[in-house]
Amino acid sequence: MKKHILSLLILFMASSMVALAQNDNISPSRKQAIDSLALEKVKDLSKYISIIGSKETQFSEATRVMDRAEELFAPEAEMGVSSINRSEIAYYKVRRYFERLMALNYDRVNISWYDIHYISDLERQPDGRYVGVITIYQRFEGTSVEAGLNYRDTTKKDITIYVEKKQTQIAGRTIEFWDVMLGDVRVTETSA
Repeated sequence: MKKHILSLLILFMASSMVALAQNDNISPSRKQAIDSLALEKVKDLSKYISIIGSKETQFSEATRVMDRAEELFAPEAEMGVSSINRSEIAYYKVRRYFERLMALNYDRVNISWYDIHYISDLERQPDGRYVGVITIYQRFEGTSVEAGLNYRDTTKKDITIYVEKKQTQIAGRTIEFWDVMLGDVRVTETSA
């Protein structure tokens, strides 16, 4: 009898662990919602970069937008910077990247992103998070009237996407939800 109870207990625990593991799987409809959220966050980042880089943006507004943009990223994320004038790619922590962008020595800066799409599907990692990659093309134009400088380039960038289950308290209840964070923004190619 004890043997049967022990067997049932082990079977129950094993099925509970399988059910728990399955709870962390993303259903197709949830995945579609997560994909939409990830693309929306990338589009938000595009708008924020355009505002921060614009010479028409007031310092206080640019600082506020930098704060909002930083919230999109996982801790320690870095952003790549490239130029057609040099072969090296420099990587900066997100806040430093925004500060450098705001301080660019041009009279007018225009930054636009296009052709935003997933290049790798979300894949589950051993730590339970899901990771994917979204690629974008960035068109950068900087003009300095006094110096007569015109600089333009197009950069292809890959943005790592992290999806993980989080918890929050609402009216005394613990609610679980999937959150999307942006990771490193890697430069893959730069052209004129």
